[in-house]
Amino acid sequence: MKRRLRPTRQVDLGFLVSAPLRLVFAAGTAAPPEAVHAALAKDTEGWTAWFDAVTTAVPTATGRTVGLRGGIRFEETVLADEPPRRFAYRADATNAPGLRALLEEWALSPTAVGGTRVRWTFAADGPPALRTFLLMSRPGLGLSFRSAVRSLDRRLAS
Repeated sequence: MKRRLRPTRQVDLGFLVSAPLRLVFAAGTAAPPEAVHAALAKDTEGWTAWFDAVTTAVPTATGRTVGLRGGIRFEETVLADEPPRRFAYRADATNAPGLRALLEEWALSPTAVGGTRVRWTFAADGPPALRTFLLMSRPGLGLSFRSAVRSLDRRLAS
């Protein structure tokens, strides 16, 4: 049975600093920031090829709809698309239990050897039980992120 999507709080980019829960992860790629940004912001459907947790990604007029393993779904609005340094979006609706607000930012910076440092900020709000669950999930989220960045790097190199 599919759980219906329900609206989330419409946060702005300031939520990256004020969110009750912020998880920040970083990894590097050999690809330049322009290529990484294009994969994040322009190749929406391509996310399923390099981010194992993403099962569907479809562009919409203002963002995208995304499905994750386990049946979690999001309707998202892009809040920042600043090539080649930043891509950020918020969840406007989800079926994730308890999630009241979510904003994700992918910040890109060039490395000295021509690659990219990718920093992913996951900013969320929900009841204490959800925040505790997300904190406990931090190692798995970090592993998923690092694996996705390695996979994206291989995809961009081919």
